[in-house]
Amino acid sequence: MRSLLRCTMALGVVVAMTAPAHALTFDQNVTPDILFGTAVDNGSFTVDQQGGLELGLRAKLRFDDTNQAQNIFNSNGDGTYSFVAGLPPTGFSWEPGSTSTAVWSFEWSINTDFDGSSGLNLDAYDYELAIDFDPSAGTNFMTFDPIHSVNPETGTVQWDHAIGDNSTPNGGGASISNGTSNVAGYNAAITSNNVGQNSWNMEFFDDAGGGFPFNGNARGIYEFVLTAFDKGTTNVAGSTSITVYSTPEPSSMALLGLGIVGLAGARRRQRRRDAAAASDTAAEA
Repeated sequence: MRSLLRCTMALGVVVAMTAPAHALTFDQNVTPDILFGTAVDNGSFTVDQQGGLELGLRAKLRFDDTNQAQNIFNSNGDGTYSFVAGLPPTGFSWEPGSTSTAVWSFEWSINTDFDGSSGLNLDAYDYELAIDFDPSAGTNFMTFDPIHSVNPETGTVQWDHAIGDNSTPNGGGASISNGTSNVAGYNAAITSNNVGQNSWNMEFFDDAGGGFPFNGNARGIYEFVLTAFDKGTTNVAGSTSITVYSTPEPSSMALLGLGIVGLAGARRRQRRRDAAAASDTAAEA
C-alpha cells in the first residue's frame, strides 16, 4: 500500500461513535493467529467477541531505532497503547524521512466465524474503520469500509489484506497485491473466507489538504474504532476500539504527565456522555 491513500481516502467523518454493546477484553489473541507478515506474534489485541463475530485492534512498534518492526505492543492493559512521539530513522522506502510516518502502526483483525458457530464469511457484514487524526482530547475521524469500499490505490474494491480461515497458520494468509488487477479474486476471497487482517500506518492516510493531517512528532491521543454492521443496516453486530498515546521522551514525561492525564480524562468523560446520550435515545425510542 502506498501513500496514494493519503490524498483520496477521506471518505467520511464520524459525527458520533456508538459505544460497543458488548464488553471488550484486553491483551487477547485473535483467531486463528496473525496471518500477515513473517514471524509476527499474536496477542495484545483489544477484542470484541459476540455471535461468532470477533473484531480485534492493537498498536505495534513499526520502526525501532534501526528502522525495523518489532513484536512490541506497549499495551497498558485497558485498550490503550503508548509510544514515544518522534520519527523513525528513515521510515518507508517509498516515503523516506516523511514527517507523517508514525513509529507505530495499528493492526486490525476481522473473523466472522471465530468459534465455528455462524458459518459466515467476510462478505456477510458491512464494516466501518474510524481513524482519529486529532491529537487533542477531541476527535477528527476519517472513516471507510476496509472490506467493501473502493481502494484508492487500485480504483476498485480490491485490498491487499491477509485473508484466510480458522485453519490458516501464522503468516499464511493469502493476499492480492495492490499492483495487480484481480477484483474477481478478491471477491472470491471474501465470500469464501472468514478472516481478514492488515497492518497500517498513519502515513498511508495522512491528508493535510483534506483535513486529516498527521505529524509523527506530535504528542497526543489517537482513537481507532472498528465496527461491523448487519448487512445493509445500521445495526451494530460488534465493535472494538483502542486509543494510542503518543508521548514525550521519558525524561520529559514528568513535566507533561498531568497534561496527558487531563487529555485522557476529557476523552473518557466525552465517551461517557456519548454513551449516555445513546442510551437515552434508545430509551426514548
